[in-house]
This record gives sequence, C-alpha cells and structure tokens, in this order.
Amino acid sequence: MIRTILAAALVSAAAAPAAAQHDHSHQAAPAAPDYAAALAGAHRSEANRARDQYRHPAETLAFFGLTPGMTVVEVAPGGGWYTEVLAPILSEHGKLYAAHGIPEASEYAAKSLAAYQTKLGSNPVYKAVEVTKFGKDHYDSLAPAGSADMVLTFRNVHNWYMADFAGDAFKAFYKALKPGGVLGVVEHRLPEDRPDETMKSSGYMKRSTIVALAEAAGFKLAGESDVNANPKDTADWPKGVWTLPPNFREGDTDRAKYTAIGESDRMTLKFVKPAS
Repeated sequence: MIRTILAAALVSAAAAPAAAQHDHSHQAAPAAPDYAAALAGAHRSEANRARDQYRHPAETLAFFGLTPGMTVVEVAPGGGWYTEVLAPILSEHGKLYAAHGIPEASEYAAKSLAAYQTKLGSNPVYKAVEVTKFGKDHYDSLAPAGSADMVLTFRNVHNWYMADFAGDAFKAFYKALKPGGVLGVVEHRLPEDRPDETMKSSGYMKRSTIVALAEAAGFKLAGESDVNANPKDTADWPKGVWTLPPNFREGDTDRAKYTAIGESDRMTLKFVKPAS
C-alpha cells in the first residue's frame, strides 16, 4: 500500500536554488538545518515534543529539502506546532511567512490567530516569522508572488477540500513559489478504493486527488515518502481522523485502542514548480 517514489534528479534540482539568496548578513547560512537544536528548544512544550514520534519533523523537512536561508511559507499553521521547528532553523538566515486564517471569517478564526500571535511574541526564536492571511477568497496575501523557495502544509488539504477551495489553494501556492520552488504536503491518507464522498467528511484524502489538484495548478510530482505512514490506521473510524490522537473525538470510548494506533496514516508528497 505504501509507495515511495524518488525522482532523484528533479529533487536535487528543486532543492538547489534555495540557500543564500535571502541571507543579508555577512555570515553565510549553514549548509544544513540543526534539527536536534530546533526540536530540543525550550520554546517547545512537552506535549508538542510528544508528537515528534508521529510527525517525524526532522525526517519530513529533510525530505522536502529545507535549508537555512530559504524563504518558506507555512500555510495554515494552526497553533504553530511546525512553526516551532521551522522558526529556529530560519531565524538567523531566512524568512518564514505564516499564512494563518482570516480573522473576520469567524470567532474561532479570530481567536486562533490571536493565540498564534501571542505564541510568536513569547520568544525571540520567532523573529523571522511574518504573519500573513490565507483562506477562501483570500489567495493573494500569503506571500509575495514568486518570492518563496518552499511552501509547506501539514494536514490541511482536507479542510480546503471540504470547503470547496482546494483547487484555488494549490494555485495560490504555485503563484507564491519561485520557478523551481518546492511544495511539501503532508495529509491523512484515504485508501484509493474508498468512495470519493468519504473525503468530504472523514478528514482523509486520496493520494490521487491531491496529485490531481497539484498537477492542475501546474506542479510536477518530484517524490513521495512513507516517513509518516502508519499501517495501524484503517481510516474508517466513527468520527473520521479526529477519532485518533491527538483529538480523541470519542472521548474515553476505546481511548486505549486509539492511543495504541497513534496518529493517522499520512502521505508525504513533494511537488516542484517547473523552472521554465
């Protein structure tokens, strides 16, 4: 069920244009991220560190080709779990746009953005982060057009799909990226033999659907990894993906069972905006 496809030449070419162009200091950016330092930083809570075993941030970001000095867009960062890892890597060399939600959309969106901004103000490690907006009918403000070396989104495509703007979202990512830039997508995986309508309520997405969305926007699939795969997840839970940790939508019902399964089975897809 799990496939790993690596187009080595394309991946290498995609990672190449990233590094020093956004470093305006006299000191060159490090050649590789210090993931150990980022993951061990005091700005991270114990609860967030506990998720590392399921989300494999170092391996995931290495697969996408993250390097210091890049301009990166994190789309829909939520509470900032991945921001905690990205920010220290880019704090001295690079730029991180956090394309958060539209606060006018709902009270929840406004509270979520306010909490995220409070988080950013709590530690100087977030000094390279600039908050922008992204949401339905707000596609042009996530980052300046053609400015980003990398756009990343973690477990969000299902939300855009359920709200009927996933296609526009991928077009916005394409516009924000430089030619040769990388789009990294992590998403809950729905088996291909399930009905398409399952994607409208379960939180799981078919690989074929995400690839089709990306290709329709102009991207090329550069590779995929099983680093975030979980064969224990059968993707058929009573309350969709939110049945599993960390949400536990069933409360105490079968909690030990879901804890043993862990977080969802996830695909990790790397796309490239063609260089010409």
